[in-house]
Amino acid sequence: MKICILADARTTHIKRWVEYFSEKHEVDLITLSYTVPERTTIGEEVYEKMPNVRLHKVSKKIPDILLAPFRIRKLISEIKPDIVHAHYVTHYGFCGAFSGFHPLVVSAWGSDVLIDPFDSILYKQMVCFALKHADMITSDGYNSKSAMVKLGIKEDKIKIIYHGVDVSIFCPEKRDRSIIWDLFSGDYPTVISDRGLEPIYDVESLIRAIPIIKTEIPDVRFIIAREDYQKAYLMNLAKSLNVFDSIKFVGLIKHEDLPLYLSSSDIYVSTSLSDGGTAVSNIEGMACGLPPVVTNVGDNHRWVEDGVNGFLVPPKNPYYLAEKIIYLLKNISVRKKFGDLSRKIVEANANYYSEMEKMNTIYHALSKRYKI
Repeated sequence: MKICILADARTTHIKRWVEYFSEKHEVDLITLSYTVPERTTIGEEVYEKMPNVRLHKVSKKIPDILLAPFRIRKLISEIKPDIVHAHYVTHYGFCGAFSGFHPLVVSAWGSDVLIDPFDSILYKQMVCFALKHADMITSDGYNSKSAMVKLGIKEDKIKIIYHGVDVSIFCPEKRDRSIIWDLFSGDYPTVISDRGLEPIYDVESLIRAIPIIKTEIPDVRFIIAREDYQKAYLMNLAKSLNVFDSIKFVGLIKHEDLPLYLSSSDIYVSTSLSDGGTAVSNIEGMACGLPPVVTNVGDNHRWVEDGVNGFLVPPKNPYYLAEKIIYLLKNISVRKKFGDLSRKIVEANANYYSEMEKMNTIYHALSKRYKI
């Protein structure tokens, strides 16, 4: 089969998607030619090394971007794929629908259906146009699915497909406490956050919780990952609260190194104020056998049952967050129980290979329908 994917080539999720399907099919990846790196940036050379992959770039500069839908439509007509799959409704989904090609799959990523349609009338029209012209819509969250139903999309047109986690790589067996020694010059109880340093992820609440946690667990240490514009502010906040020495701001962790960092820590924390469905970072931590302490937003309640395999905490509440982290640090047996159960939940419901095979089945069914 020849699959044409419209997506941001810089993201880890798209890299993993293309990686999987390029081993089974021919893949043409059409992306805008971004020039500014973001949190998770995948270089073009990654795709050049993949079998059966061709990368096509469309200029994002003004005024070229105004012609992007026409150029993408022309590229699709030249590629002559069996199926087109557009990731992110507002931009690539609109371009996929504008091409007039069928069968068309459009994947919602969260903000594109939860926020963008309410930012402007133009965005809402683009989103509705893309969704209504899609033959199949996928989403990794039930909250995104509900939002699309409210926009007038039939529920049976939307399938839940998770980006998933490779549970053979993200696993407790990768645990190696030497990395904690390297970071902190000692073997300390360790909490890790890997959600980004933008305001939406509210790492500020975690930092404000640290002085409270240290009153009960003085030797606790914290790993805070990612690179974003709030990093300097958060580092200064930590200094003002006299907890900077207990934190390592490690920057962006390479995806291949992430299982080591996660499995070698003791607790996974996400203080996000909003999630567009299932946060892959959360289930990666769970797959590594960590007990999750996460805000009760998005679809987190579908993965974490409060007090059973982790804790759900209200957003922007450092005191409640600190309370739950302290409890888990003091109760090793509970920590292990929560972590083991979290691992099993991810294995059963978000295995990367199982989810990609579900998508492969959809591709075949749609392609067959349009060939008849």
